[in-house]
Amino acid sequence: MIKPLIAILLLFSIQVFPQQKTPKVSDGKDTLSIKIIPDDFIKDSLQLTNHKEATLIDSLWLSSMYNSPLYDDFQFVDPDEKITDTIFNELPTELLKERLTYLNSKTPFHVEYNPSLENIIKHYLKTRKDNLSDLMGKASYYFPMFEEHLDKYDLPLEIKYLAIVESALKPRARSRVGATGLWQFMYYTGKQFNLDVSSYVDERYDPIRATEAACKYLSSLYTIFGDWDLALAAYNSGPGNVSKAIRRSGGSKNYWNIRHYLPRETAGYLPAFYATYYIMEYAKEHNIKPSTSYANRFETDTIVIKRQITFDQINKVLNTDNELLEFLNPQYKLNIIPYVQGKNYTLRLPKHLIGTFVSNEQQIYAYAEADDAQREKPLPKYFETPASFTYRVRNGDYLGKIAQRYGVTVSQIKRWNGLRSNRLNIGQRLRIYPKGGTAVSTSSSSKTTPSKSIKSTPKGDYTTYVVKEGDSLWLISKKFPEVSVEQIKNWNNIWSVKSLKPGTKLKIYKS
Repeated sequence: MIKPLIAILLLFSIQVFPQQKTPKVSDGKDTLSIKIIPDDFIKDSLQLTNHKEATLIDSLWLSSMYNSPLYDDFQFVDPDEKITDTIFNELPTELLKERLTYLNSKTPFHVEYNPSLENIIKHYLKTRKDNLSDLMGKASYYFPMFEEHLDKYDLPLEIKYLAIVESALKPRARSRVGATGLWQFMYYTGKQFNLDVSSYVDERYDPIRATEAACKYLSSLYTIFGDWDLALAAYNSGPGNVSKAIRRSGGSKNYWNIRHYLPRETAGYLPAFYATYYIMEYAKEHNIKPSTSYANRFETDTIVIKRQITFDQINKVLNTDNELLEFLNPQYKLNIIPYVQGKNYTLRLPKHLIGTFVSNEQQIYAYAEADDAQREKPLPKYFETPASFTYRVRNGDYLGKIAQRYGVTVSQIKRWNGLRSNRLNIGQRLRIYPKGGTAVSTSSSSKTTPSKSIKSTPKGDYTTYVVKEGDSLWLISKKFPEVSVEQIKNWNNIWSVKSLKPGTKLKIYKS
């Protein structure tokens, strides 16, 4: 019978690796200290009988697997449902065998032909070429960074394809049970690997930090099983399930021999990985090309932020947009980069904008401070507020900004509107319940009820300014004393920074 202490360790090992022993794993270059699951767990898990504890472990691991962001993409592909050549003849079986043999010769993974793998490969080629084209575009950005970290830990470079299976290379992917980021870390697993999670920052979304953690995790699993196929299976279903499958199969350590003893989801997990590996390696032969151009990671750089600043404030100064900043900085949950003493939070930008930011750094922070000071003030004491109202999302809005404006929290807005993520669409309508009755502030004046601002074009003389390359509304406003960004936008009916292009003529009225 499992001792109570070991049973507790088993439960917590589901998502948190106990920090008890620190075995040394040689990477061929340096010696790495990696915390892994303790030896008593490994020994016991290999001898598990049909205990209630084991059943609980299985069910908790499975709850995470069922809710993977790519669950629909591969878990519902039956590896044993044959797609015959009469239906799909792009890839003859003999040609597939030849190509798999070649792939097997250059990787420590066991890339072997079997009908289950063939079925999934053909299913992907038959139904998901458009998705694969988009993934290739994202891969051009992420894979160089993945390879750098995998090489650091002396891990097979082919593991980079695992992130496609886990998250479809969406850094803000989040499953229904909370598995998060490119590598789908649960909260406590992320904490175990020093991934910071706070109200502003979730480093499970951070591509670099999460990749580093995934490398450590996979290294520890390989130390346990000594086989990469089994290590990947354990990454998906947990080491306890893999150990039980080995026992039930009579001690076999070949994935394909124990596959039918694994949970159904894991039985399709490794074939999905190998199918992705094959298709990405032979994309050209199957006429799959990147459909989207993403920024090259080597054409971006980071700068340490010296005060709290929002994406919206950065956009106004650098003429960027939230889509770019969210793609490059997915770890900032509310599109706000905090400033915390003792921590270095960074902003990643295209390299050509780094110089602009550095040369205007003091002015940028001054603008952010002034912008923060102009935020809507609390309602005056005893001012009656409506029970609720409908807010229409405008360009540049994000949940944190809207919440601050109306004195509510982000979680409240999400709950009132049934939102599962922080993403908003322009024109989207949100139900807002502001603090009713009396407000705690005694401010003498403020905006009263949400309403559309009344814009009027001033009369009188104006100067025509022709937009130049590299201009932003903020930089233009600095050329004209006492003229604000909002005034320029109102005078010229500018609703999006994307409309500000070289050659555009702007009217600048005398303030």
